[in-house]
Amino acid sequence: MVSFVRETHRINANGVALDGWLYVPQAQGPFPAIVMSHGFAAVKELYIDTFAEAFALAGFVVVLYDHRNFGKSGGEVRGEIIPSEQVDDMREVVTWLSLRPEVNAERIGVWGSSFSGGHAITLGALDRRIRCVVSQVPTISGYQNLLRRAGVHIHSVLEGFQKDRAARYRGEQPGYRRVIAQDGEPGIFSSDGAEAFFSAAWTLAEGWQNRVTVRSSEKASEYEPGLLIERVSPTPLLMLVAEKDTVTPTDLALAAYGRALEPKRLCMLADAHFDPYVKHAPLAKREALDWFVRFLG
Repeated sequence: MVSFVRETHRINANGVALDGWLYVPQAQGPFPAIVMSHGFAAVKELYIDTFAEAFALAGFVVVLYDHRNFGKSGGEVRGEIIPSEQVDDMREVVTWLSLRPEVNAERIGVWGSSFSGGHAITLGALDRRIRCVVSQVPTISGYQNLLRRAGVHIHSVLEGFQKDRAARYRGEQPGYRRVIAQDGEPGIFSSDGAEAFFSAAWTLAEGWQNRVTVRSSEKASEYEPGLLIERVSPTPLLMLVAEKDTVTPTDLALAAYGRALEPKRLCMLADAHFDPYVKHAPLAKREALDWFVRFLG
């Protein structure tokens, strides 16, 4: 185990300055490296900084950053999530990291969780600079997620997307939705686990806003990283799947894993979607670290 220093950097990605933390081991480099980002509406202070610390202590350079329009990163419209933009930004972060003198550019991996778990699969499929993928409780099918979450209200949800699109076209302000319930407004996520997870952001992350644009939900419903999972190979893929996940449903993740080609590994985690961040974090960290050490370190 080695010590590390954490530096704050502004990383240019497609014209937007992303706020990132760079963890550098205090030893002789260059080092293998890992790119990390958080999921839907979350920021880097929300528990996954402890994952970055564990990887850095094991001898990896790590960059952990906020997506555009969130946290201390730049970008407009605030609270807007466009999957293709986040994926393109992640690839720019890979480029930035590969040019760092502390980094061995031939040994770069990616770690993503929830929505960015889908990004990790996408990068693994599309960018051969990525030599190792860890995808934790990943988004597999935005469309299936929408159908399950909306249920009998699916048609009114779709009508809401179109009304918001028309309003934007007229020059009106974008519509917003709460991430979790607040001030009498319902949230996108309503479970006890989601409430506990996101409400912690008010303490852990200065300035976190409990809202995303309506367009974010529309674009999330169109995001299908599972369609690319067969293309990740020959890059090694580790998937960590929660047994009782209803946010990124367990059955969708297991079906996608079944389609993935070798080399691959599946780690089942007990309980629900938000439990890997704290309750089962020791196991989730250990599994991810073992995978990175095996294929990068």
